[in-house]
Amino acid sequence: MRTLIIQHVDFEGPAAISPWLHAHGHRLDTLYIYRETPLPDPANYDALIIMGGPMSVHDSAQLPWLTAEKKLIASMLRADKKVLGICLGGQLIADVLGTRVRPNHVAEIGWFPLYKVAGADRVACGRCLPETFTALHWHGETFELPANAVHLLRSDVCDNQACAIGANILALQFHLEMTPVSLQQLISACGGQLVESATVQSARAMLADPIRFDHSHALLSSLLQTFLAPTRDD
Repeated sequence: MRTLIIQHVDFEGPAAISPWLHAHGHRLDTLYIYRETPLPDPANYDALIIMGGPMSVHDSAQLPWLTAEKKLIASMLRADKKVLGICLGGQLIADVLGTRVRPNHVAEIGWFPLYKVAGADRVACGRCLPETFTALHWHGETFELPANAVHLLRSDVCDNQACAIGANILALQFHLEMTPVSLQQLISACGGQLVESATVQSARAMLADPIRFDHSHALLSSLLQTFLAPTRDD
């Protein structure tokens, strides 16, 4: 399988996703779209993974490459390629599908629990999720559910944490891919957002327990294995 990763900033890359893809035989290309390089031909890829970033899906006036990226995502969706979006990436999927992306009522930054919602087991990705688990969050916006989406997960302060549309589209609001190194890079770049509150943790708290990253990567492996498997009817 040939997979394209879209990266929006130099400090928020695929982290634990890349070694998993290489270990499972994927041919991997990374598009650093913020460098305004020529876009690749979507026909050359079987899957697209869209990473996060500090910008908003609504920032096309300031970041013209966002418009081009949305066209690329739309092309991949129309071609029924596998499309996975993480944080901003999930919001971009929702935006391209015509669904509203808006500010969440609070920022959610740190390790907080997620809960599987009723009906999530209707799709394969939902069935591989535990009933509850703790994941890393870093977002101030959220997406509404696209038409025909199966709602998978919620948190205490954000209802739409994950959804699947068919077998080929998966949007996540949280981060399973982060490593201690990649999280430190994000903290170094965006640490000004860490105004501690009930829903925003300190950098020290987020980095305090390395076992949390191991648990996230185990779930990431299961989710990628399920999502990137050959398409079948759920």
